[in-house]
Amino acid sequence: MSPAIAAKEGGRQRRAGSHHHCLDVRSEVPPALALCGDGLPGGEAEALLPPEPGSRGARGCRAELGSILLLLVLYVLQGIPLGLAGSVPLILQSKSASYTDQAFFSFVFWPFSLKLLWAPLVDAVYLRGFGRRKSWLVPTQYVLGVFMIYMSTQVDVLLGDGEGRGPDVVALTVTFFLFEFLAATQDIAVDGWALTMLSRENVGYASTCNSVGQTAGYFLGNVLFLALESASFCNKYLRFQPQPQGIVTLSDFLFFWGAVFLITTTLVALLKKENKELTPTKEEMKGITDTYRLLFSIIKMPAVLTFCLLILTAKVGFSAADAVTGLKLVEEGVPKEHLALLAVPMVPLQIILPLIISKYTAGPQPLNTFYKAMPFRLLLGLEFAFLVWWTPTVKHEGGFPVYYYVVVLLSYALHQITLYSMYVAIMAFNAKVSDPLIGGTYMTLLNTVSNLGGNWPSTVALWLVDPLTVKECVGAQEQTCGTTVAAELCTKAGGSCVTTLDGYYVESVVCVILGFGWWFLLGPKFKKLQDEGQSSWKCKRTN
Repeated sequence: MSPAIAAKEGGRQRRAGSHHHCLDVRSEVPPALALCGDGLPGGEAEALLPPEPGSRGARGCRAELGSILLLLVLYVLQGIPLGLAGSVPLILQSKSASYTDQAFFSFVFWPFSLKLLWAPLVDAVYLRGFGRRKSWLVPTQYVLGVFMIYMSTQVDVLLGDGEGRGPDVVALTVTFFLFEFLAATQDIAVDGWALTMLSRENVGYASTCNSVGQTAGYFLGNVLFLALESASFCNKYLRFQPQPQGIVTLSDFLFFWGAVFLITTTLVALLKKENKELTPTKEEMKGITDTYRLLFSIIKMPAVLTFCLLILTAKVGFSAADAVTGLKLVEEGVPKEHLALLAVPMVPLQIILPLIISKYTAGPQPLNTFYKAMPFRLLLGLEFAFLVWWTPTVKHEGGFPVYYYVVVLLSYALHQITLYSMYVAIMAFNAKVSDPLIGGTYMTLLNTVSNLGGNWPSTVALWLVDPLTVKECVGAQEQTCGTTVAAELCTKAGGSCVTTLDGYYVESVVCVILGFGWWFLLGPKFKKLQDEGQSSWKCKRTN
């Protein structure tokens, strides 16, 4: 659904991924779920390195409470730019931005899915005297903090003044793309540092810190921000005297968190030392080119290539429902802060679902669950389209009735069940087929492709809404509304543009047809990948 309330594949929403290796990628669900990979060859060595004589040895979690809290804080900071980026599409929609603009902005959500491309560089290049992970963490967070403070002086202009000057979508996209790129780079460094910051006995807490911290950061940057930025929400629930603006603005929010980034980073740089004794010498020898060569050799294998091609097209049928529905609800008058707050009651469900579904995906054929859940998720796309059509009919002067939000919440809950069923199945399959000797690299590559399979259809779906929409100029003869210029001429001539065919409904139907086509024609081939022998998935190594 919307960027604020839907767990979008590969992009819009906050993501949890594997946390026991430095080259993890974010998966398609909120960080209520954290599934772990094994790490790159170097990462594995860090995690599995036996204690040396005189090393820290077994330690309880209380002895490392300071390190655990530091990891938690770093992951919270990571979630802030993710949450802010997720809130911008809703702000743009409330300012009547076009869906072409929304499609362009959706590229902001790609860096976490693509970070495998530069993660080997972050893992291998560093200043030995300063620290392997701090060499990237400290400058990245400093740049983020300075950039946030600078953007706090510019963002109001970029969002438009509402008096004939619209949002500068290109500048906003570049800005938040850099935010996400820096956050993804920080994530690589923090995930890697977690392996050496904590002892072997406590390294499992890194996954918990990631899940809890990133969830909290996203909540602060998205749900809390949208609520406090909304004048109507603040006037209704938090104020005695109504005011024309919310309690905070995006400018205030950026300045505050920019300052927090700078202060936190300075403290980390000065006070926290890396545990150099846990960094294996073998990892120093690992070349960047070797890592990229390994990735290329994996993807060339016929079974892996088939999987990649199928998973890159499997999610086309969900793109209209996932990428456009929430924006359409805002367009129809649903307050963006209300949509954001709908994510809160979903958190318990998002925690419980993976535990239940994993019982059905733990066997030898996890993709059966993916295949069975797919038609239900496709049909929910039609239900979402009906929900958007129904929305203006229930709107009244005071907003929307309670039963409307109950229906939206139930729809979202059903969507989460089907989404998690497919997600957990894919993760289980990736873990099952990954070559254990290079498990982290292998699984990270498969997860990256899975995430991209959700990114590109969402961007295309947003891009096609406007071209598929048909509008007529009513009240002015010989005028059309085919382009922005034509629509302005229609308005100047005393007419108004009226939508006769909404491209969202066209997309919804076409996506469902394409989705069922994939399910009937390619779904069985996708399931057959489970029958491939282990030799089909093992990478041939010459050394």
